[in-house]
Amino acid sequence: MQAIASPLTCYPIRLRPKQDIQQAMLDFVKMNGLKAAFVMTCCGSVTKAKLRMADSATIKELTGHFEIVSLVGTLSGGENGHLHISLSDPEGHVIGGHVVGDLIVYTTAEVVIGECTGAKFEREDDLETGYDELAIYRK
Repeated sequence: MQAIASPLTCYPIRLRPKQDIQQAMLDFVKMNGLKAAFVMTCCGSVTKAKLRMADSATIKELTGHFEIVSLVGTLSGGENGHLHISLSDPEGHVIGGHVVGDLIVYTTAEVVIGECTGAKFEREDDLETGYDELAIYRK
């Protein structure tokens, strides 16, 4: 297990209608040179979401009005970060998965991005899983 104790800096941001949440957060991380960023919290709503399901093959494209129930993941160390989201539809049914694109704000997205200022996140090939997995280093 890899773990590094690190101070924390928080960046609250608000995203507006029609912004892409994933892209806006990744742009913020890049513009501010954050090396170990992650999503602390997010609430708001979306009109579109593209999610990969747990079988790693099925992609679902959602359109309509959905509340963000949860958004978690890392934003540094890879081109697209690693985000998982849970969304509820107008009847309260919840669907979740790995964000692969098109996470478009409906009314708002109130996000707090955290950064472990003493660490650096990278993505490295993992022979056991076959995926680029999180690697954590001292900054």
